[in-house]
Amino acid sequence: MRMIVDVHTHLPRNRQPAKSEKPKYYTARPGHPIDMDALCWDDHYKAMRNVDRAIVFGLSFGRDKHENDNVAEYVRMYGGKFIGFLTVDPNGEDALEEVERCVNELKLKGIKLGPAYQNFHPYSERACAIYSKAVDLGLPIIFHMGATPGKYDPMEYSYPLILEKVAIAFPDLKMVVAHMGHPWIPDTIILIRKHPNVYADISALFYRPWQFYNALVLANEYDQMHKLLLGSDWPVTTPEETINNLRRINLIVEGTNLPRIPERKIEEIINRDALEILGISP
Repeated sequence: MRMIVDVHTHLPRNRQPAKSEKPKYYTARPGHPIDMDALCWDDHYKAMRNVDRAIVFGLSFGRDKHENDNVAEYVRMYGGKFIGFLTVDPNGEDALEEVERCVNELKLKGIKLGPAYQNFHPYSERACAIYSKAVDLGLPIIFHMGATPGKYDPMEYSYPLILEKVAIAFPDLKMVVAHMGHPWIPDTIILIRKHPNVYADISALFYRPWQFYNALVLANEYDQMHKLLLGSDWPVTTPEETINNLRRINLIVEGTNLPRIPERKIEEIINRDALEILGISP
Protein backbone atom coordinates (compact mmCIF):
# COMPACT_ATOMS: atom_id res chain seq x y z
CA MET A 1 0.00 0.00 0.00
CA ARG A 2 1.31 3.45 -0.93
CA MET A 3 1.41 5.68 2.12
CA ILE A 4 3.63 8.64 2.97
CA VAL A 5 4.83 8.16 6.55
CA ASP A 6 7.22 10.48 8.36
CA VAL A 7 8.82 8.22 10.96
CA HIS A 8 10.84 10.92 12.74
CA THR A 9 9.16 14.02 14.18
CA HIS A 10 9.46 15.77 17.54
CA LEU A 11 6.59 17.28 19.49
CA PRO A 12 7.12 20.78 20.93
CA ARG A 13 6.60 21.21 24.65
CA ASN A 14 4.18 24.13 24.25
CA ARG A 15 0.55 23.46 23.43
CA GLN A 16 -0.06 27.12 22.60
CA PRO A 17 2.10 29.67 20.77
CA ALA A 18 4.78 31.11 23.00
CA LYS A 19 7.43 33.79 22.77
CA SER A 20 10.82 33.23 24.30
CA GLU A 21 12.20 36.08 26.39
CA LYS A 22 15.66 34.61 26.01
CA PRO A 23 15.58 32.35 22.93
CA LYS A 24 17.80 29.30 23.04
CA TYR A 25 18.48 28.39 19.45
CA TYR A 26 19.05 24.84 18.25
CA THR A 27 21.54 24.97 15.39
CA ALA A 28 21.84 21.41 14.10
CA ARG A 29 20.99 22.63 10.59
CA PRO A 30 23.44 25.31 9.45
CA GLY A 31 21.73 28.58 8.63
CA HIS A 32 18.41 27.52 10.16
CA PRO A 33 18.45 28.23 13.91
CA ILE A 34 15.32 27.04 15.71
CA ASP A 35 13.89 28.59 18.85
CA MET A 36 12.47 25.41 20.36
CA ASP A 37 10.65 27.29 23.12
CA ALA A 38 8.63 29.29 20.57
CA LEU A 39 7.18 26.24 18.79
CA CYS A 40 3.76 24.83 19.62
CA TRP A 41 1.59 21.83 18.80
CA ASP A 42 -0.16 23.59 15.91
CA ASP A 43 3.23 24.13 14.27
CA HIS A 44 3.81 20.39 14.23
CA TYR A 45 0.30 19.68 12.95
CA LYS A 46 0.63 22.16 10.07
CA ALA A 47 4.06 20.85 9.10
CA MET A 48 2.63 17.35 8.63
CA ARG A 49 0.09 18.42 6.00
CA ASN A 50 1.99 16.60 3.23
CA VAL A 51 2.05 13.15 4.85
CA ASP A 52 -0.56 10.48 5.47
CA ARG A 53 0.86 9.44 8.85
CA ALA A 54 3.57 10.72 11.18
CA ILE A 55 5.34 9.18 14.15
CA VAL A 56 5.77 11.72 16.94
CA PHE A 57 7.76 11.67 20.16
CA GLY A 58 8.86 14.15 22.80
CA LEU A 59 11.69 16.62 22.55
CA SER A 60 13.21 15.49 25.83
CA PHE A 61 15.41 12.45 26.07
CA GLY A 62 13.58 10.13 28.39
CA ARG A 63 13.87 11.63 31.85
CA ASP A 64 10.55 13.49 31.91
CA LYS A 65 7.41 11.37 31.96
CA HIS A 66 5.32 14.42 31.10
CA GLU A 67 6.70 14.23 27.58
CA ASN A 68 4.98 10.88 27.09
CA ASP A 69 1.72 12.23 28.49
CA ASN A 70 1.97 15.19 26.13
CA VAL A 71 2.50 12.94 23.12
CA ALA A 72 -0.53 10.84 24.04
CA GLU A 73 -2.66 13.96 24.50
CA TYR A 74 -1.49 15.37 21.17
CA VAL A 75 -2.40 12.16 19.36
CA ARG A 76 -5.86 12.24 20.96
CA MET A 77 -6.41 15.89 20.08
CA TYR A 78 -5.18 15.88 16.50
CA GLY A 79 -6.60 12.65 15.20
CA GLY A 80 -5.61 9.43 13.51
CA LYS A 81 -2.79 10.80 11.37
CA PHE A 82 -0.37 10.61 14.29
CA ILE A 83 1.29 7.64 15.98
CA GLY A 84 2.78 8.35 19.38
CA PHE A 85 6.10 6.90 20.54
CA LEU A 86 7.31 7.00 24.12
CA THR A 87 10.73 8.01 25.33
CA VAL A 88 12.25 6.44 28.42
CA ASP A 89 15.56 6.59 30.24
CA PRO A 90 16.90 3.02 30.54
CA ASN A 91 18.93 4.16 33.55
CA GLY A 92 15.76 5.04 35.45
CA GLU A 93 14.67 2.69 38.21
CA ASP A 94 11.08 2.61 36.93
CA ALA A 95 11.90 2.45 33.20
CA LEU A 96 10.10 -0.84 32.57
CA GLU A 97 7.04 0.33 34.48
CA GLU A 98 6.98 3.51 32.40
CA VAL A 99 7.05 1.50 29.17
CA GLU A 100 4.07 -0.55 30.33
CA ARG A 101 2.19 2.58 31.45
CA CYS A 102 2.76 4.25 28.10
CA VAL A 103 1.43 1.23 26.23
CA ASN A 104 -1.45 0.21 28.47
CA GLU A 105 -2.67 3.64 29.58
CA LEU A 106 -1.42 6.07 26.95
CA LYS A 107 -1.69 3.72 23.94
CA LEU A 108 1.72 4.68 22.57
CA LYS A 109 3.06 2.33 19.92
CA GLY A 110 6.85 2.49 19.87
CA ILE A 111 9.96 3.77 21.62
CA LYS A 112 12.52 6.48 20.78
CA LEU A 113 15.94 6.14 22.43
CA GLY A 114 19.05 8.31 22.24
CA PRO A 115 21.96 6.38 23.77
CA ALA A 116 24.41 9.30 23.59
CA TYR A 117 21.88 11.86 24.79
CA GLN A 118 20.74 9.60 27.62
CA ASN A 119 24.25 8.37 28.41
CA PHE A 120 23.68 4.63 28.21
CA HIS A 121 25.49 1.88 26.35
CA PRO A 122 23.08 0.37 23.80
CA TYR A 123 23.99 -3.15 24.87
CA SER A 124 23.93 -2.55 28.62
CA GLU A 125 21.89 -4.75 30.92
CA ARG A 126 19.34 -2.00 31.55
CA ALA A 127 18.99 -1.25 27.86
CA CYS A 128 18.50 -4.92 27.04
CA ALA A 129 15.71 -5.07 29.60
CA ILE A 130 13.94 -2.34 27.62
CA TYR A 131 14.43 -4.29 24.38
CA SER A 132 13.02 -7.44 25.93
CA LYS A 133 9.97 -5.52 27.11
CA ALA A 134 9.59 -3.98 23.66
CA VAL A 135 9.56 -7.41 22.04
CA ASP A 136 6.96 -8.64 24.53
CA LEU A 137 4.73 -5.64 23.76
CA GLY A 138 5.39 -5.55 20.01
CA LEU A 139 7.06 -2.12 20.06
CA PRO A 140 9.58 -0.98 17.44
CA ILE A 141 12.46 1.22 18.58
CA ILE A 142 13.98 4.23 16.81
CA PHE A 143 17.57 4.86 17.89
CA HIS A 144 19.29 8.20 17.49
CA MET A 145 22.62 7.19 16.00
CA GLY A 146 25.51 9.20 14.61
CA ALA A 147 26.48 12.80 15.22
CA THR A 148 25.27 14.62 18.32
CA PRO A 149 25.68 18.36 18.98
CA GLY A 150 26.13 18.06 22.74
CA LYS A 151 29.69 18.50 23.96
CA TYR A 152 29.36 15.83 26.64
CA ASP A 153 27.25 13.27 24.72
CA PRO A 154 29.47 10.17 24.38
CA MET A 155 29.86 9.50 20.67
CA GLU A 156 30.90 5.92 21.31
CA TYR A 157 27.25 5.19 22.15
CA SER A 158 26.14 6.60 18.78
CA TYR A 159 28.20 4.33 16.55
CA PRO A 160 25.69 2.30 14.47
CA LEU A 161 27.56 -1.01 14.53
CA ILE A 162 27.16 -1.08 18.30
CA LEU A 163 23.57 -2.09 17.54
CA GLU A 164 24.63 -5.34 15.88
CA LYS A 165 24.72 -7.19 19.19
CA VAL A 166 21.21 -5.90 19.86
CA ALA A 167 19.99 -7.07 16.45
CA ILE A 168 21.42 -10.54 17.04
CA ALA A 169 20.17 -10.87 20.61
CA PHE A 170 16.68 -9.57 19.73
CA PRO A 171 15.87 -10.77 16.19
CA ASP A 172 12.16 -10.01 16.68
CA LEU A 173 12.80 -6.38 17.63
CA LYS A 174 12.13 -3.95 14.78
CA MET A 175 14.85 -1.30 14.92
CA VAL A 176 15.36 1.96 13.03
CA VAL A 177 18.75 3.68 12.85
CA ALA A 178 17.94 7.39 12.69
CA HIS A 179 19.74 9.72 10.27
CA MET A 180 21.34 6.67 8.60
CA GLY A 181 23.82 6.92 11.48
CA HIS A 182 25.69 9.80 9.82
CA PRO A 183 28.59 10.23 9.42
CA TRP A 184 28.93 6.43 9.66
CA ILE A 185 26.54 5.84 6.79
CA PRO A 186 28.46 2.95 5.15
CA ASP A 187 28.43 1.12 8.49
CA THR A 188 24.68 1.62 8.79
CA ILE A 189 24.09 0.27 5.30
CA ILE A 190 26.10 -2.85 6.10
CA LEU A 191 24.10 -3.24 9.31
CA ILE A 192 20.69 -3.02 7.63
CA ARG A 193 21.82 -5.35 4.85
CA LYS A 194 22.94 -7.98 7.34
CA HIS A 195 19.97 -7.91 9.72
CA PRO A 196 16.40 -8.19 8.45
CA ASN A 197 14.98 -6.52 11.57
CA VAL A 198 17.03 -3.32 11.19
CA TYR A 199 16.07 -0.32 9.04
CA ALA A 200 17.33 3.25 8.69
CA ASP A 201 15.59 6.58 8.27
CA ILE A 202 16.83 9.42 6.08
CA SER A 203 15.94 12.25 8.46
CA ALA A 204 18.01 15.44 8.62
CA LEU A 205 20.34 14.47 5.79
CA PHE A 206 19.30 16.40 2.68
CA TYR A 207 20.81 19.71 3.78
CA ARG A 208 24.23 18.09 3.44
CA PRO A 209 23.58 17.28 -0.23
CA TRP A 210 26.87 15.60 -1.10
CA GLN A 211 26.66 13.31 1.91
CA PHE A 212 22.98 12.63 1.17
CA TYR A 213 23.67 11.80 -2.46
CA ASN A 214 26.50 9.43 -1.55
CA ALA A 215 24.35 7.78 1.12
CA LEU A 216 21.66 6.95 -1.43
CA VAL A 217 24.17 5.82 -4.06
CA LEU A 218 25.75 3.45 -1.57
CA ALA A 219 22.39 2.14 -0.38
CA ASN A 220 21.44 1.51 -4.01
CA GLU A 221 24.74 -0.22 -4.80
CA TYR A 222 24.23 -2.53 -1.81
CA ASP A 223 20.59 -3.08 -2.88
CA GLN A 224 19.28 -1.68 0.40
CA MET A 225 17.02 1.12 -0.79
CA HIS A 226 14.06 -0.95 0.40
CA LYS A 227 15.37 -0.67 3.98
CA LEU A 228 15.22 3.14 4.01
CA LEU A 229 12.31 4.97 5.64
CA LEU A 230 11.16 8.53 5.12
CA GLY A 231 11.81 10.87 8.04
CA SER A 232 12.15 14.63 8.46
CA ASP A 233 13.42 15.24 12.02
CA TRP A 234 10.91 18.07 12.34
CA PRO A 235 11.40 20.84 13.42
CA VAL A 236 14.92 20.61 11.97
CA THR A 237 13.36 20.02 8.54
CA THR A 238 9.85 19.41 7.21
CA PRO A 239 8.45 16.42 5.32
CA GLU A 240 7.83 18.70 2.33
CA GLU A 241 11.48 19.80 2.22
CA THR A 242 12.66 16.23 2.62
CA ILE A 243 10.47 14.91 -0.18
CA ASN A 244 11.34 17.77 -2.54
CA ASN A 245 15.06 17.33 -1.98
CA LEU A 246 14.80 13.58 -2.44
CA ARG A 247 13.24 14.16 -5.84
CA ARG A 248 16.00 16.62 -6.76
CA ILE A 249 18.90 14.49 -5.57
CA ASN A 250 20.20 13.67 -9.04
CA LEU A 251 20.62 17.36 -9.91
CA ILE A 252 23.84 17.38 -7.91
CA VAL A 253 25.52 15.23 -10.58
CA GLU A 254 23.79 16.68 -13.63
CA GLY A 255 26.23 16.96 -16.52
CA THR A 256 28.60 14.35 -15.09
CA ASN A 257 29.09 10.61 -15.48
CA LEU A 258 28.46 9.97 -11.78
CA PRO A 259 25.72 7.45 -10.96
CA ARG A 260 22.07 8.45 -10.66
CA ILE A 261 19.55 7.24 -8.11
CA PRO A 262 16.67 5.52 -9.96
CA GLU A 263 13.59 7.73 -9.72
CA ARG A 264 11.44 4.68 -9.09
CA LYS A 265 13.41 3.88 -5.94
CA ILE A 266 13.18 7.47 -4.75
CA GLU A 267 9.40 7.34 -5.06
CA GLU A 268 9.37 4.03 -3.20
CA ILE A 269 11.08 5.66 -0.22
CA ILE A 270 8.55 8.48 -0.25
CA ASN A 271 5.53 6.17 -0.51
CA ARG A 272 6.77 3.31 1.67
CA ASP A 273 4.27 2.13 4.30
CA ALA A 274 6.63 2.26 7.26
CA LEU A 275 3.82 1.42 9.67
CA GLU A 276 3.32 -1.97 8.05
CA ILE A 277 7.07 -2.59 8.03
CA LEU A 278 7.36 -1.76 11.73
CA GLY A 279 4.28 -3.74 12.68
CA ILE A 280 2.30 -0.70 13.83
CA SER A 281 -1.47 -0.65 13.54
CA PRO A 282 -2.70 2.89 12.64
